[in-house]
Amino acid sequence: MLIRECSGGVVFRGDEVFLLKNEKNEWVLPKGAIRNNELSVDAALRRVRAETGLKSLNVLSTAGETSYEFYSVTRQRPVYNKITWYLMSTDDQEFNISTEDGFSDGGFYPIDKALDLITYSQDRALVNVSYYKYKSLSKVIA
Repeated sequence: MLIRECSGGVVFRGDEVFLLKNEKNEWVLPKGAIRNNELSVDAALRRVRAETGLKSLNVLSTAGETSYEFYSVTRQRPVYNKITWYLMSTDDQEFNISTEDGFSDGGFYPIDKALDLITYSQDRALVNVSYYKYKSLSKVIA
């Protein structure tokens, strides 16, 4: 089994969170593999920027970890992805979905709508918990 260390961002703008629709029509969060001994937070920022086109990102804290397994047809073996998530915020109004990475749709969605759209239950739970953490941190920062 191939084990991949990944990281990603739960990105909020006000009361909205950023979601992407992948090639399997799944609504997911931006994430990717950690490369060449980079720090997980740097990988998260790199992948969020690459997949969303968002430029101004603020890392507020860690958000948690998730993991999943799947069978990779291209690698011809099972893959285990372990993702470290970071709570991020932005004021950016413009974004650019990376079609090169296989995404067909995405953007900022109000929390209630986002929780309905998100495909995987662990991602839904992550966004829900992260939103409350984000609101708490926003009060402290303000």
